[in-house]
Amino acid sequence: MSPTFFDSIPAYLAACAIVVAAQVVYVLFGFGSGLVLVGLLALVVPDLRDVVVLVLLVNVPAELFVVVRSRRWIRWNGVAAIGLGVAVGIPLGTWILRVGDLTLLLGSLGVALLLIAVAFLRLDDGFRVEPPWWTAPPTGLLSGVLTGLFGTGGPPLIVYYRLSGLTKAGFRGNLMAIFLLMTCVRVPAYLVGGLLTWPRVSAGLAVLPAVAVGAFVGHRIHVDIPERTFRRWIALGLFAIGILLLARTI
Repeated sequence: MSPTFFDSIPAYLAACAIVVAAQVVYVLFGFGSGLVLVGLLALVVPDLRDVVVLVLLVNVPAELFVVVRSRRWIRWNGVAAIGLGVAVGIPLGTWILRVGDLTLLLGSLGVALLLIAVAFLRLDDGFRVEPPWWTAPPTGLLSGVLTGLFGTGGPPLIVYYRLSGLTKAGFRGNLMAIFLLMTCVRVPAYLVGGLLTWPRVSAGLAVLPAVAVGAFVGHRIHVDIPERTFRRWIALGLFAIGILLLARTI
């Protein structure tokens, strides 16, 4: 195991199991991989930088797969507008990270997500609000700020596309398209910053079989799950993110 940063066979196998679970979640919903991977891989990989780079690398195949499969449902103009907001928001979030009260911010975001999740659970299945075109950049801006602050930029996008009333394929496809754009920016940045070292890249290659298994299982569940159940699981996912953010304030 020396070419990678895994220091033993058991650590590698544990990482593979975590990657399978994370990719099932990611390909099923279009979000949640980072929460699973960062939270659990830290238990077997001591260096957080190794974890962050591995998360980036293992998500690339899933993002490419879903974007290709869901391309007919992706609203590319909206994705581009949100992407512009994200590009502005990430540096702003990074600045706030240096000067802001993170405990208050985390707690407020956690409470907001819990309330939104409860509202989504109570909404009628046919509820739909088509967001005006001008709401896309602010949504991306907020997502970028949260990415810069906490590495958790998904919630605004989840709310935006859930309110749009998209089908499960459209919901997942649009989210993955945005995350793929973020990846296209982050990979060169990591390369220039010296973060894409050979041990980290080889670790990503080593867990590719686990990525494939998780993606296959997640896609099969996504195909078979009823639309109503999918929407309820989205609400529960938001609820779980809210709980995790509140837990970080304790």
